[in-house]
Amino acid sequence: MTQARLMDGTAPARRIVGDAAKKAAGLAERTGTAPCLATVLVGADPASVTYVRMKQNRCREAGVESRHVALPAATTTAELVAKLEELSADASVHGILLQHPVGDRVDERAAFEAIAPEKDVDGVTFASFATMSFGLPGFVSCTPGGILRLLDEYGVDPAGKRAVVVGRSAILGKPVGMLLLARDATVTYCHSRTRDLSAAVREADIVVAAVGRPRLIRGQDIKPGAVVIDAGYNPGDVGDVDFDSAVERASLITPVPGGVGPMTIATLLEQTVDAAARQLGA
Repeated sequence: MTQARLMDGTAPARRIVGDAAKKAAGLAERTGTAPCLATVLVGADPASVTYVRMKQNRCREAGVESRHVALPAATTTAELVAKLEELSADASVHGILLQHPVGDRVDERAAFEAIAPEKDVDGVTFASFATMSFGLPGFVSCTPGGILRLLDEYGVDPAGKRAVVVGRSAILGKPVGMLLLARDATVTYCHSRTRDLSAAVREADIVVAAVGRPRLIRGQDIKPGAVVIDAGYNPGDVGDVDFDSAVERASLITPVPGGVGPMTIATLLEQTVDAAARQLGA
């Protein structure tokens, strides 16, 4: 069997960021204001620090100002909510990203809900999930949005296909299933309590692995010719799919890293520029 083609996210992400940079430059020329993204990090988790730094670097490429707020690991829910409400009220900030996870001391959902919907460029609030689910104007969750863009990039039409999403988080598993459903896929959600996960995955034309368990999905679980999207990232640059075996059965598969990750950041920057344009009336 022929090995799967890699769904490289780097090139399309670069194009999306380039388009966002042109929009940001035009916005700055018309209004005198550049889009601004505020990133908020609680604690100093090495992976989170790296992710935030990557996003700051991409901001520069897209002509987006980056304002970083670093808070100590001992930050309480009330303190974090107060900071996010302050940023939400700041007219010079157009988008807010709360880097997650935020630690055991903080009620993450309460923190997300402190972000004004018009500045929720990461698509994490109740309001964003609702507008996305009903197909109304708003911001999508960035990783799910990036996944749909990647499917489009490689000519994968979800309509009529059976999609299996492994994972049910509020910012990845659930929203990517809703986006696939909106594209007329038949969607099955699987999770840690799913009986005979392998059997469910073997029925899928499209597999989205988003559960945070290294190499959970094995090649023998993949239907020959399926499209495999690995949205997991684990220590050692390992995804949720056993790449070496899955690549022998899939038709298309994302690498880790270099697949979903770049598309996530590109979607974040694109939505930040769009948020700035709306808030500036441009």
